[in-house]
Amino acid sequence: MDLLNVLKLVGGVCLFLFGINVMGQALERRAGNQMRTLLGKMTTKRTAGFFTGCGVTALVQSSAATTVMVVGFVNSGLMTLKQAINVIIGANVGTTITGWLLCLGGIEGDTAVWLKLIKPVAFVPVIALFGIILYLGKKSNKRKDTGAILMGFATLMFGMIMMQESVAGLAEVEGFRELLLVFQNPLLGVLAGAVMTAAIQSSSASVGILQALAYTGNLSYGAAIPIIMGDGIGSCVATLISSVGANKEAKRAAFAHLTFNLIGTAVWLTVFWVVKDVFQPAGLAAAATMVGVAVANTAFKLLSAVILLPLSGWIERVVRTLVPDGKEQDEFTELDERLLSTPPLAIERCHAMTVAMAQYAVQSMKESLSCFTEYKSETAEHVRKLEDKTDRMEDRLGTYLVKLSTRHVSTTDSEEITELLKVIGDYERIADHSVNLLESIEEMRGKGLQFSKDALAELKVLGQAIEEVLDLSLGAFIGGDLSAALEVEPLEQVVDSMKEELRTRHILRMKEGKCHIDAGFVLSDLLTSLERVSDHCSNIAGCVVDTAQHNFNLHENMHDLKVNNAKFNEKYEQYAEKYRLPAWGASTNDAVR
Repeated sequence: MDLLNVLKLVGGVCLFLFGINVMGQALERRAGNQMRTLLGKMTTKRTAGFFTGCGVTALVQSSAATTVMVVGFVNSGLMTLKQAINVIIGANVGTTITGWLLCLGGIEGDTAVWLKLIKPVAFVPVIALFGIILYLGKKSNKRKDTGAILMGFATLMFGMIMMQESVAGLAEVEGFRELLLVFQNPLLGVLAGAVMTAAIQSSSASVGILQALAYTGNLSYGAAIPIIMGDGIGSCVATLISSVGANKEAKRAAFAHLTFNLIGTAVWLTVFWVVKDVFQPAGLAAAATMVGVAVANTAFKLLSAVILLPLSGWIERVVRTLVPDGKEQDEFTELDERLLSTPPLAIERCHAMTVAMAQYAVQSMKESLSCFTEYKSETAEHVRKLEDKTDRMEDRLGTYLVKLSTRHVSTTDSEEITELLKVIGDYERIADHSVNLLESIEEMRGKGLQFSKDALAELKVLGQAIEEVLDLSLGAFIGGDLSAALEVEPLEQVVDSMKEELRTRHILRMKEGKCHIDAGFVLSDLLTSLERVSDHCSNIAGCVVDTAQHNFNLHENMHDLKVNNAKFNEKYEQYAEKYRLPAWGASTNDAVR
């Protein structure tokens, strides 16, 4: 084997790895929101999890990639450890499909036309041509992804052809035959398979290299089978690395992957060794074929699943012992970096955390409003804690969403990212205003100031309107409820009018000497905070409208909503009547409803 063939082998391996990576990522993107449907099937039932693992791995063409993804799901709370173990077992079987695709490279027969046409050298260039036409010729993300899938497949097949051609000459090299004889020792074969897969980070590529060596005719089944067994152990390296920095459950999922492969290899290696030494079947000395390697790989993975799938509960107990419970440090584990490779799922996690943040912000504002009538130090402390929490969530969510926006995402996902980035800013400001409101109330208490009974009655009505606009906008955001979103703007306009009316009334009371001027300054701050809360609720509802209409021109949409809109005017009149301020000079008992 000369230098040219060595370089050809290296180039073939590189093309193979690049092709399988491109194809897997494009398949994953092309699946899009179907990933959520697959997740829905990941139930506690063993068979459902097993077949889901098979399906996902067949899709992304890598058991390591699937298992790393599963670690991210567990870390984010999308999946339990029990579900993850079943999926991981299925992933080990699903990865064998690549070996069957590569068998096309071993088709022999130069006379039959149909045999020539199904050999890679004949059909791969055609696939590459269609792939590049789709990738370069269309602006549609889906068509580009389809083109990338075809190009990725063509690249990995070209890599396989290069590997076969580079090792073809090894059949005549005596040293090579002697080297392969070393792997007749099962332990050395397992070690070689584990090291090779750990080095190239792909069990599919490892099997592909083994199939290329089988093409020389010098690789026996006795040497190939232990190497295949070692591949599973080597594929665990990527999973273990991915669990660094994850929570306890995610670490357990990674160790479950290792435990499964270690036990499966130990059991079937023992069986293989006994059969080899006791029965000495002639088939183990026969030259392995590409199809034979694929069969051995699938058989080993299936047999391991057969004995260990019923024991998934026992595996769970083992890994819980290996990784005991401890104090978790990161409260934002839902936003796992591993999910960035699966944008639809990452967006789902971001939406869930944004909903939690929104609920904290609304709760903080309602608790702050309650301090108007009954101030409690515990409530004030809780409001500040909620505000601090929303600050940290907004910072973490914003950073994560910006990273997510740089990924290759669909138009729908891009719109949802835009909506979330806008909404988290509004809810963070609502929480800020809850503290501003609280500080104004505390300033009144500190200076011994009090509002008149009329002013308190008016503020109570305004507070009721603020609570409703908060609930409407929150419901619209959580459920994507367009009808609720359209009710926010009329109520926000009513709040604006109420704010101006309250300001005017207070000025008149100060002129009549019924209210202290210092209390007037505080009231002005209160009204400003409440009016801005209403504005942020309007922004949030506007985002829901924008997303529903696929048009992110908020001002244009709001203008169209208000101008010459009978429904808007009708809702405005309803809210104006519902939150009509007490008559000027009315007593508290008459004013409060």
